Amino acid sequence: MQQDTLLTAGQQLTASPQLTANESPDAETVIIDTGCANLSSVRFAFERLGAKVLVTDDKAKIKAAKRVVLPGVGTAGVAMASLHEKGLVELIQGLTQPVLGVCLGMQMLAAISKERGGKGQDCECLGIIPTDICELDTQLLKAESLPLPHMGWNQLKLTTNSQGTNSPNVHPLFAGIEDGSYVYFVHSYRAPLSEFTLAECTYGEGFSAAIGKGNFMGVQFHPEKSAAVGAQILRNFLQMDELQMNKALMNKALRSNSADGQAGANKADQ
Repeated sequence: MQQDTLLTAGQQLTASPQLTANESPDAETVIIDTGCANLSSVRFAFERLGAKVLVTDDKAKIKAAKRVVLPGVGTAGVAMASLHEKGLVELIQGLTQPVLGVCLGMQMLAAISKERGGKGQDCECLGIIPTDICELDTQLLKAESLPLPHMGWNQLKLTTNSQGTNSPNVHPLFAGIEDGSYVYFVHSYRAPLSEFTLAECTYGEGFSAAIGKGNFMGVQFHPEKSAAVGAQILRNFLQMDELQMNKALMNKALRSNSADGQAGANKADQ
């Protein structure tokens, strides 16, 4: 079953079946209808920024979009089952435009999730970012008298993969975001700190508040509930397209290679 709705600020319209993402600026940003997500809050957050988005599970429209949002609430198993049922798994894996996973959507970008949902085995996710999703360490939480789930405002620490406003290595998603900014979380499972961490947070333990690889990026927090900081992150995403993303990633790789070369030269001089 394919459903799509053309959404503009303050109104909801039924899209023409002939309309494609490339034929209308309204459809440049597509939110994937996963069938198990609270799409309204994410949609309204983009609308507040004046964006016009298309919520759909239509493969052609997702593939043609300038940028794609993968939302999610609930459990990994149910969300992945919905993506399989809609035939969207391979499509998402092959996207080349900027893709933003939000909350469970971020976790689905990983290899596996330990959130079994009553089943006897781990949930196989999209496998786009090579990291695994595990439950927050309950022993550490208990030791610090912290409840599960992690719910409420907490601080971001931008990593060396995505430094703050004044750094030349800033990831496009965090442009204009200051280190230590507060965002809103609701989750029990997390991605560990890794080379793919763009921002981290501490709740009993350090974990990835945002991860990224290539054109794929994800945030564990809810930008749509994170006031001005969340709005800036969504605004940054709305400014991305495939060409800009590739240019930013290429510049980052060149800076990294230059730094490695300088470090090697310094070592040789010693």
